Amino acid sequence: MKIISLFNNKGGVGKSTLGYHLGHALNELGKKTLMIDLDPQCNLTICGIDTEKLHKIWQEEDSFIDDFEKAHKINPDIFKTARSIHFLLKTTEDGLSDFNDLLPPTVPLSDNLDLIPGRLSIHKFENKLAERWSGAYQGDNLAIRTITRIRELCNLYAEKNGYEYIIIDTSPSLGILNKTIISTVDGFFIPAQPDMFSLYGIRNIGNSLDLWKKEFDTMYSLISSDKRNKFPSKFVQFLGFTIYNAKKYTGNNNKYDLAKAHFSYVEKIPNVIKEHIKKANRELLTDTELKMPIGGNAVMHTHNTFPSVSQGLNCPIWKIPEVYRNHPNKNDITYTGGANDNNCRRTKKKYIDFANALLKRVSKLG
Repeated sequence: MKIISLFNNKGGVGKSTLGYHLGHALNELGKKTLMIDLDPQCNLTICGIDTEKLHKIWQEEDSFIDDFEKAHKINPDIFKTARSIHFLLKTTEDGLSDFNDLLPPTVPLSDNLDLIPGRLSIHKFENKLAERWSGAYQGDNLAIRTITRIRELCNLYAEKNGYEYIIIDTSPSLGILNKTIISTVDGFFIPAQPDMFSLYGIRNIGNSLDLWKKEFDTMYSLISSDKRNKFPSKFVQFLGFTIYNAKKYTGNNNKYDLAKAHFSYVEKIPNVIKEHIKKANRELLTDTELKMPIGGNAVMHTHNTFPSVSQGLNCPIWKIPEVYRNHPNKNDITYTGGANDNNCRRTKKKYIDFANALLKRVSKLG
C-alpha cells in the first residue's frame, strides 16, 4: 500500500478535482483505492457525496467533536456508519484510547473506490499538533501518536479493506497539519497552473520540505527505535508536477498547446524544482521525468464547465452523460448534452493515461 498526497502552496489549481478524478481513474484500472479529505474546505468530499449525506454524517458527529468521551457513552453505535476524518482523529486529539478494533466503514463511491469525508472542524486537531509538537522530541507518547495517527489510520484501513493506494487531499497551506501529512506519506505531487504563482508555490514547498526533513531527522535521532518505527522508514519523495486546468491554445505551435506566456512558465518549472527541492527528496525521478509534467498533456487542458457538472452529479466527468439522464435533480444542473456527451466520455482515457504515468513513478517508492 502506498500513501500519496496532492499538495500545492497555491490554491485554486484544481487539486481536489484532479484528486477526485485520479481516484476514479485508479478505480477504472481495478486498483483498490481510498481517498481521504484533509483539506478543511472539503472540496474532495463535495465532489464525492451530496451535501445532504455529508450534513447527516457531520450532524451525527457534532456531540463527539465537542466531547468524545461523553458522547460515546450516549451513542456507542456511532462506529457502525461512515465517519469524517476529524471524528477518526478525535480520540487522539482528546488523549483517549483509540478504537483500532472498531474502525467505521468508509463511504463507497465505486467498486474499488472509497472515501473518508473531510470536516471543517479539522483545525482543532491541527491546534493539538501545534501544542504537542515539541513533546515529540522528548519521546512523549501522546505527541508521537498525534503526529503519526493519520498514517496509522491509513495502515489500519489498508489492512482491513485491502487498499493498494490511499490518496490524501490537503489544503493550500504550509502549516503544521500539512507538514505532518506531507512528511509522513510515501510520495506527493504538485498540481500547478502555468503562471508565476505556481512557480512561487513550488519554491515555497521545496524550501519548507528541506526544513521539515531536518526537523524530522532531529526528532528521529532523539527518540527510541520503537518510537521511530511508527514513522515511515524514509522521508517523503517528490513524484513530480502536472499542469492542470490550463486553457488550450494551438496558435503558437508548442508541444503543450498553450499560450506563449503559459508555455514559458511551464518551461521554467523544472529549474525551480532543481533549485528548491533537494535531490534527496526527489531521488527517484529521472532527469526526463523531472522535466515533464506527469502524463504529459493528458489532463493539462481545461474541461470548461464539466467539473462543476461533475461535482453537482457526484460522478467523474466521463460518467456525466449517463448519470445526468437519471439524476433526480438534473433540472437544477446546467448540462446541454449532445456533442458534450462525447467530449465528457473522452476524458476517461486522459485521466487513465495520467494515472498510469503517476503509478509508474509511485512504483519506484518500493
